Amino acid sequence: MIADALSSSHQNGDVRVGASEKDTSGARPRLQDAMPANRRQSLGQGDLDFPPIPNGVDYLRSVVDHLDEATGVEPRDIKYAVLHLQAAAEVLLKARLFREHWSLVFKDPGKATTKTLADHSFESCTTIAAVERLRNIARISVSDQDVKALKALADDRNALQHFGLTHNARAVEARAVVVLDFLVRFLDEELLPHLADEEIREIAQDMDRTRGGLTTIRSFVAKRMHRLRSNALKGQERSTTSCPSCGQLALILAAGGGRCHFCSTDWSSGALAEHFQSALDTEQCECPACGAWTLADLVDFVSPEIAELHYCLECAARFPAGTLGTCNGCGVPWPYPEHEAAQLLCDHCQRDIRAQELH
Repeated sequence: MIADALSSSHQNGDVRVGASEKDTSGARPRLQDAMPANRRQSLGQGDLDFPPIPNGVDYLRSVVDHLDEATGVEPRDIKYAVLHLQAAAEVLLKARLFREHWSLVFKDPGKATTKTLADHSFESCTTIAAVERLRNIARISVSDQDVKALKALADDRNALQHFGLTHNARAVEARAVVVLDFLVRFLDEELLPHLADEEIREIAQDMDRTRGGLTTIRSFVAKRMHRLRSNALKGQERSTTSCPSCGQLALILAAGGGRCHFCSTDWSSGALAEHFQSALDTEQCECPACGAWTLADLVDFVSPEIAELHYCLECAARFPAGTLGTCNGCGVPWPYPEHEAAQLLCDHCQRDIRAQELH
């Protein structure tokens, strides 16, 4: 995307920013010096302004408006909620990144120039790259949960633009709560304190609407989960885990897959395996019980009585943490032998060894 987060959302040419890096002479170069003369005239000495912030807040207001249950949530609302939430994330994250140093919004900071910044002819970094730079360079704390939610949002936006999006309203609302909550906190802690009083007054109404909408959506999610825990999820704690689609603890697993009772998504064992196995360091995920390649590593169930365990998404076999080792022959997960001195070999490798001994 070409200078997307810092310029494309405002089409009126009022983008004004300042730079803080010193040049070799000791003076602080200003971005307005690289701007066309007609734009420089409107800038005061030492201006430090972040026009993308009102745009980002406006996007957030649009998100809560599209996800307003009171007016009904249609497929078109889901579409624009995803697009505008992703746009808000890009604008606001990169606005803070710009304040750290303007070159950091470039895809390749080493090729950053004030000329390409001024005429918006550069390619900016991705949202996830912006988060990593904020973490590693600006030393801003962003939790792994928030990073995961932002990545899922970016994936949703890409899927929507290129392939179509199949998530339903409930899933999008639940996932939007996490990103909305993060962005509102990010605004409060990293962006709003650096705005002038007049600028804060200009976005006050949109911020109020965004905060109110976030509370409403969060309340909707909480109420629905409360109802589910009293009905469909009651007594299912030993089989209930987090849904990959909506993130809620409402997915009841069974042999062959599972169903999320919050967003009504049905999952096959193969689709769930793609999610639960994504963090594994090995592709060897064969279940010792049924032989299917659907063994998940350390699934967290709701029940506090169950420690983390390996779980087969096809046959529902459970293997408590610490009971599976790695086959010395082929590397698949396999139960430890009864005798400590025995070599840990899966059935396949044991049969191969016996066959070789017979020859």
